[in-house]
Amino acid sequence: MAETAIHPSAIVEPGAVLGEGVRIGPFCHVGPQVRLGDGVELKSHVVVAGETEIGPETVVFPFACIGEVPQDLKFQGERTRLVIGARNRIREYVTMNPGTAGGGGLTQIGDDGLFMACSHVAHDCRIGNRVILVNSVAVAGHCVLEDEVIVGGLSGVHQFVRIGRGAMIGALTMVTADVLPHALVSGPRGQMEGLNLVGLKRRGAGRAEIAALRELLAMLGAGSFRETARQQSEGEVTPMEREVLDFILGPSERSFLRPQG
Repeated sequence: MAETAIHPSAIVEPGAVLGEGVRIGPFCHVGPQVRLGDGVELKSHVVVAGETEIGPETVVFPFACIGEVPQDLKFQGERTRLVIGARNRIREYVTMNPGTAGGGGLTQIGDDGLFMACSHVAHDCRIGNRVILVNSVAVAGHCVLEDEVIVGGLSGVHQFVRIGRGAMIGALTMVTADVLPHALVSGPRGQMEGLNLVGLKRRGAGRAEIAALRELLAMLGAGSFRETARQQSEGEVTPMEREVLDFILGPSERSFLRPQG
């Protein structure tokens, strides 16, 4: 691995921990409680503040601001953290905030994500692996985005919303309720349009699995949502159906986007 390289104009405060092969470009500022994993690259004009950990081989592009205090008026300077996984691409003007005492004190980002220009991850969020936030997506506090979620450009996700694995949110969508795994959601006030068929096929789902999911969504859309899910969970179901049912029956602060009947 290449040697660590810090541009003369960058400021790395005493106490910061840098892994092997870290590259810090012009006019970056790295705070005293920051930990950068092996091979992390800060392109230029990047601010990394607070108690922030960035995993190996993550690249942060110019003018991103990572780990500054949450945009929550209840925040009183308490010690909280932001933990970012490995091999993420964090593009220009992205903002990511640490947690708050009221939300558990931790914002966590998984591995292999792509956070496009001007996207925002607020305090106390949990973002899974291989997540893509397209340009100018805003994810409010306390949200959970499971693995392989894609959120289209200029979309917003309301605080406390959960988005299940493999779901896809179309551009210009406001998501105010929980989104089932593998769902396709679009519209100014997000509506569930069906399944994310492209994503399912990319993950190797066969026709039988997709048909079973469609049948499950039809049943959920026609009856009492949670009660129908509870009844279905007691029977024999496919692994993907089980994933959807467990998501519905899990803890949530929000209602759900229901399948359109």
